[in-house]
Parts: sequence; structure tokens; C-alpha cells
Amino acid sequence: MTDFTVGDDCFRLDGKPVRLLSGALHYFRVHEAQWEHRLAMLAAMGLNCVETYVPWNLHEPREGEVRDVGALGRFLDAAGRAGLWAIVRPGPYICAEWENGGLPVWVTGRFGRRVRTRDAEYRAVVERWFRELLPQVVQRQVSRGGPVILVQAENEYGSYGSDAVYLEWLAGLLRQCGVTVPLFTSDGPEDHMLTGGSVPGLLATANFGSGAREGFEVLRRHQPRGPLMCMEFWCGWFDHWGAAPVLRDPEQAAGALREILECGASVNIYMAHGGTNFGGWAGANRSGPHQDESFQPTVTSYDYDAPVDEYGRATEKFRLFREVLEAYAEGPLPALPPEPVGLAGPVRVELAEWAGLGDVLEALGDPETESGVPPTFEELGVDRGLVRYRVAVPGPRQAYPLGASGLRDRAVVSVDGVRAGVLTEESGTLPEPVAGPAEVELWVESLGRVNYGPRLGEPKGVTGGVLHERQYLHGVRARGLRLGAFDAAGAVAAVPFGPVEAAAGAGDAGRTGLFRGTFTIEGIEGTTGASAASSASGASGASGAPGVPGVDHAGLELPGWTRGFVWVNGFCLGRYWSVGPQRTLYVPGPVLREGVNEVWVLELEDAGEPQVELGPGAPVEADAPGVVQP
Repeated sequence: MTDFTVGDDCFRLDGKPVRLLSGALHYFRVHEAQWEHRLAMLAAMGLNCVETYVPWNLHEPREGEVRDVGALGRFLDAAGRAGLWAIVRPGPYICAEWENGGLPVWVTGRFGRRVRTRDAEYRAVVERWFRELLPQVVQRQVSRGGPVILVQAENEYGSYGSDAVYLEWLAGLLRQCGVTVPLFTSDGPEDHMLTGGSVPGLLATANFGSGAREGFEVLRRHQPRGPLMCMEFWCGWFDHWGAAPVLRDPEQAAGALREILECGASVNIYMAHGGTNFGGWAGANRSGPHQDESFQPTVTSYDYDAPVDEYGRATEKFRLFREVLEAYAEGPLPALPPEPVGLAGPVRVELAEWAGLGDVLEALGDPETESGVPPTFEELGVDRGLVRYRVAVPGPRQAYPLGASGLRDRAVVSVDGVRAGVLTEESGTLPEPVAGPAEVELWVESLGRVNYGPRLGEPKGVTGGVLHERQYLHGVRARGLRLGAFDAAGAVAAVPFGPVEAAAGAGDAGRTGLFRGTFTIEGIEGTTGASAASSASGASGASGAPGVPGVDHAGLELPGWTRGFVWVNGFCLGRYWSVGPQRTLYVPGPVLREGVNEVWVLELEDAGEPQVELGPGAPVEADAPGVVQP
């Protein structure tokens, strides 16, 4: 039986000192068929361990509907086959730039500010979830021949609260569920964070991107003994829609990594490979000293400027990190696996069919409700997606300003069927006043829930009301269109598509909706790649087995389109938005097929020409100017 312990000065494996050289790779941000390659890249970089979070909301989007918790176990098995140990961070809160910090909307909607506290009702749902999830971890602990050596209790709690009763209860729950490997906490190297987030008897670790000596000095004031570890070494950063990309100089990052190791510490590189926020699961942030100012939604790509890029390729940062880590390896490092090959292109996909947004809502939407005030997304049970609100302006009355108070996050508004404007949290009033009587329609989209700080769990939708001058308009009809509704097999077959030319003749209604087209991948020879030709046919269905030999990925672009979501063969790539900085959506090779492939584009604001483009994907090194992350 293997024994992994926390010693006074280092980690020990069967009594022998060991240093953890770990890298973050989230199983839910990488297609399962690509896990093996990405884990091999971590090993080739010189790492001996992989770390992953677990997003509760992905696995239980609605209370009692638990989905595929076995994915975590399969990933841990893959890590073991790759020769890597594993660190698991099960939450229940994870941050991770993930929707709602990983907490399901039915949890934050019900408990509000009671989440992440000692509240008995909140703890009860956490316990039920952990008892469902944790057998995947317990069965794979190192003492049972598996790869799991460490498990985290909560996540960066000191950045949020100070409920020691809750933290100690959670640590006890992990033990009750059978976790016997060492537990740990992780927080920023600041006194208030470490006092708020640490648990007596548990290893405390620090998260930072530079200044290792100073950071560990602060940690030592709170934890005089035990191994030093940077649980999140931020080697890059994430991007927000409408902002410049954030980059980090590879040599500077390699120097910061070297400093951590020179301190005798263990490290977890965050991220070693970032992957992608598929399915609209990207979170959001609030700027300002109290995270209560401008709203900043996170882009679909989670490349993170990591050493292994979104497409699975080694970057200059990878090469420099490998040089640093090689000095700490017990033997020669594994060779790099073959570099992933992209789809030969370009391929132009004609979107030959269209259905208006109203027709899509009729086919796939939830039932319509009517109430005095606009219900929030949480009250409607909508996690990711949009809600159509309809309300009447009584009349006759003169024209007054019309807007939405407490709007989160973006609404396309029509008055009597005519587009009247786009509202945001910062600009919540239409440019032109509205006279009555009139029928107002607001299509509101959630651009991602806040994943960090005191605004965690804030509701989405029209959280105040629809105002005409200073008067609330009551009697609101609301209907949700959840992204999850598109996932059910055959669901989109119920959408009444017509020829795309109908969109051009539909006026404002034709600027949004669901567009559909196909393309063909053919001429595969061996594993050298693929040649592809596009088809203008809008017919549904696809032939051939999933995956195309020799093709690891593709990149999809939508020039001229504004904002929405894309699916390839029913797999949701995530959100696109013309504000940038992201222009290309990552397409995992395993979702492609030899033969006919189908693309759906759900445009929510203003469609471009009815076509999209596929190619091999973005270059290894971004050439766009960016902000340098220290």
C-alpha cells in the first residue's frame, strides 16, 4: 500500500521526500478523446502530477439530475496511465472562470448569500452532492493503487469569507466520505486571506504569479512547518469579451517558475493546458476594488496563454518551462507526442436553412409564465441561454423613455415588432421614447455568471423591472430558451427550418434565429490529415463514424456575425461575439465526421452573410497586441 503524507518540511511518498511538479488541466475543458494526448504533453514538459477542479453545475444542472460524474473517474484513470499523480479540487465552489464558480443556479438561486457558509440547508445539498461525487475520488486514492494524492477543501475561501465553522465542517465531510489522502486549502499570500481560508490541521498553500520568496514568507508566518507549495502559479491569464488579450512573457514566466523551485517548493502550474469553455460555461467577473463595478464576461477560449495552447501544441513557454523542470527530473523527460494536426482548409460552409428566433423558442423553449414582475433566470430555471420577456405599454399615452432596471446582461428590444435597440447594464434605456399602447419584447441573454468575489450568485435577467418613464410595467410574460435544450438527441429536428432566403425577407425578425448548413470531409488517406469540400445543402443528418483520422482539431470563424452560439454535429463550441478579442472557435477533432457534418448557428443580435469558415485553427503564438500580465 502506497502512503502519501505531509511531512514537516516536504511531501513524502512511503517515507521518501518527493516534490510535486503539477500542472492544471481541467477534464471538462478538453474533449475526452484528447485527454491522453494533453496528459502526455504535461509529462513531456517535466511534470509528475495533474490537477483538476470539479464543476458541480456541469454535473447537476438541475436538482436531482446528476450527469456523468464518472467523467472525473475516467480522467483520473487516464492520468494514472500517463504516469501522473493527481490533485482533485472538488469545490463545491471552484471559481475557475467558470459559470457561477461551479455552483448550480438552483443552489445560488435558493440560498443566495447563505452559500459558502454554515447554513444548514446549504450544507445539506453540498453533503448530498459530495456523497454522489466523492466515490470517484476515494476509489482512486494512492493508498488504493490510484493516482490521487491530495484533495482540496473548498477553494480560495479567504478571498470570500471567514466562516471557520463551515470550512471545518467541509473538511470533516471529506473525511466522512472516505478521503484519506492529505487535505489542503489554497489562498492568496495575504494575511486576511490566509486567516479566512485556512483550516487547523490542513496544509495551507499559496496562489500567485510572481514574487515566490515574498509569498512563501507570508505563508510561513501562518504555517511554520510543512511543505511549501504554490497551488496556482499563474503562468498566464484569461481574457474578457471586448478587452485586449492578456499575455505573459515566456522568459519572465519561466524565471518566476524557477524562483518557486529554488525555494524548495512544490508547484502547480495554472494552467498547464487551459482548453475551452464549451457549451456557454464561461463565467464573468466584476472589476473594481469590491468587484461591484463593470461587468466583464469571459471569452470562450480558456487558452490562458498556457505552455500547451488551446490546440494542444507546445509554445515557447512550454519549451522554456521544460528546460526549467528538466533540472528537477529524476531521469530523462519523455519525448513530446506528435503535434496535433488541424483540418486542411479553408472550408466555407453555406448555411442554407433558417428558423426565426420565435419559432426556435416555440420548438425548444420552456413553458411561458405570466407574473406581475419579470421573473429572473433563476426563478425560471434557466442556467445558460436567454429569456424572452413580453409586456404591454398601456395607452393611449404620450411617448416616454422605456428601459429595464437591474438588467443582466444584454437585451435586444423590439416595440410592436420593430427593432428598437440593444440594452445593457450600463445603458438600460432605449434611444427613442415609446408611446402607448404598444407591445414590447425583450430577448435577454446571460453572458456568464460571476465566478469570483462578493457578487457571486447574482441573478440574471430583468432583476428590477421594465420601466415606462418612472412607472413599472406589470403583467410580464416570460419564456426561457436554455442552451441545454439543444443537447437532446433529435431536439433541433422539431425546429421548422425554411430556406435561408426567408430570413432576408423577414425584416428585423430575420436578423436573428437558428441557421443550419452542412459540409463534407472526404478523401482521408491514412492519418496524414483531411481534405474537405463544403456543401450548400441544408439537409439534416450526418454519416460516418465520429472523428476523422489524423485530424485533431479545426478552427471556426464567423466573419460578419455579431453574437450567439455555434454547434458542430450537435456539440456546442460556445459563444462567439464580434467585440473580440476571440475570433476563432476551437473545434475538437473528435466531433467531426468523415462524410457529412452539420453546423448550427444561433444568432441573437444581427446575422452576417449565411456562411461560416473552417480551417486548421489559430497560430501557435498570438500575433494580436495584448496586455502584459505581470
